[in-house]
Amino acid sequence: MTEIVMDQTPPILQGPSEKERKYDRQLRLWAASGQAALESANILLVNSGAGTVGVETLKNLILPGIGRFVIHDNALVDEADLGVNFFLDDSCYGKPRAQCLAGLLGELNPEVEGDWSPKTKQNDSLGSLLKKSPLFTAIMYTYPINHVELESLEQYSKEHKTPLIAIHSTGFYSYFTVRLPGTFPIVDTHPDETATTDLRLLNPWPELVEFAKNMTKDIDGLDNFEHGHLPYVVILLHYLDQWKATHNGAYPSNYKEKTEFRQLVRDAARTDNPEGGEENFDEAAAAVLKTVAPFSLPSGLKEVFEYEHKDPIQERSIFWIIADAVKVFYTKHGSLPLPGNVPDMKAQSKVYVQLQNIYKTKARKDAAEVLQTAQAIAGAGREVDPAEVDLFCKNAAFVKLINVEGEGDTAPLGSKERLQQVLRAEMANDQVAEMTLQPMSLFPVYLALRGLAYCGNASADKTQIVEAVKSLLSDDLSSEEYGDLKEKMANLAEDLARAVYGELHNISALTGGMVAQEMIKIITKQYIPIDNTCVFDGIKSRTQVFRV
Repeated sequence: MTEIVMDQTPPILQGPSEKERKYDRQLRLWAASGQAALESANILLVNSGAGTVGVETLKNLILPGIGRFVIHDNALVDEADLGVNFFLDDSCYGKPRAQCLAGLLGELNPEVEGDWSPKTKQNDSLGSLLKKSPLFTAIMYTYPINHVELESLEQYSKEHKTPLIAIHSTGFYSYFTVRLPGTFPIVDTHPDETATTDLRLLNPWPELVEFAKNMTKDIDGLDNFEHGHLPYVVILLHYLDQWKATHNGAYPSNYKEKTEFRQLVRDAARTDNPEGGEENFDEAAAAVLKTVAPFSLPSGLKEVFEYEHKDPIQERSIFWIIADAVKVFYTKHGSLPLPGNVPDMKAQSKVYVQLQNIYKTKARKDAAEVLQTAQAIAGAGREVDPAEVDLFCKNAAFVKLINVEGEGDTAPLGSKERLQQVLRAEMANDQVAEMTLQPMSLFPVYLALRGLAYCGNASADKTQIVEAVKSLLSDDLSSEEYGDLKEKMANLAEDLARAVYGELHNISALTGGMVAQEMIKIITKQYIPIDNTCVFDGIKSRTQVFRV
């Protein structure tokens, strides 16, 4: 006996790796796939002006572990930098700011590779950096920026389909704009777990029907324990059959009928037991309004199905191939692939596991059908990853397209007409907001910052900023529909002129955190990034998002 025990050495338990322990919290947010995407990212920061907001953004990307970063900054460290930038110290004075920042930022995470530019004045222009560097995953730049450098970045972004992020922080105000390369689909949007529940009570498949009928064929003859441990899915399917039998085969369709059906379920609960009621029947009654509802195609997925491709290369991407396969599935079955998850409910463990297996088997069957269709669409010689199909099927109801030109967009993004369109809409909303004591629009803050950037120099005064805004809009701002915009713009211009392109570190740190958060969403292709400009007012501690 002793020999047997000695021979049966228990296996060595493998704990989490050093990397898993280091990144434990973020792995819970975006999983190993998201972390892998982050670690393969190559980020370029074109830094200028006070240079604080870009560095704060980069800090929040280095800490979670991007693969590589490059800082391009033509400035030398001066006294102003030492007063506003926490990543510079006295020893940096007079040295290239990019070099000092890259060195000190790199200390935050030794696993991240860092580089800087220009190392020589002659051959290290931004253009040469873009040509000789590995492909950048995303590029961000801060205002004020040289027009030649901005044109180089925009051209690079267009050629390589690289996201471009503009950041501007002056005084108490800031904004950032995310320019994505065409329509940007997000599959793993991380919806609330309760929202993903799809029990198919109004469209059950044969295996589920048989399971429910076997459990409820003698429901009145069950003892109190078994009756009190029927899963609420089974309870609802049983009483839906009873309802249909007395309502010409129709399910409860409106609030009045659902209320009556809910009462029918409540009345079926036993009250002569020691507990004085049954928790599983309470769960069933509570789930009626949410689960007893006909299927309707979610707006986000409808937008995907109806999207008209303008780029043939984009149309052949794996996302759109799988989307087309899911559309074929929906057209054939009138429903989406089953996600397969079952919410927690009161039931015997073995019964709950059986129910889970029924849903998971159906989900795998649906995903296999979509995979087969996707492979046929892709054609020979191109493999479709089953894992991507599974992910799409599980999240089909919550797929989201970002950076889409909608039917209501009469002016293209980035145009003067678009600025005028958004301004008129925001000023009209302000007139209502003033009467209802709601917060006023932050769009004037955005226009004022754009005006300051348009001036392009630190010595711009109030009048120059206002005139720059007028030039951007091709409007003198005196129209009655703008209300008191002219006065607001004058006050904002005065605040910005007083700041002289200076940054407040707390404002830049907060803005950098927001920008980094959005960049992580884009890099990992998880969660839903903003679309496309976010403005922050540090005086009122408010943010607002615009599509401009």
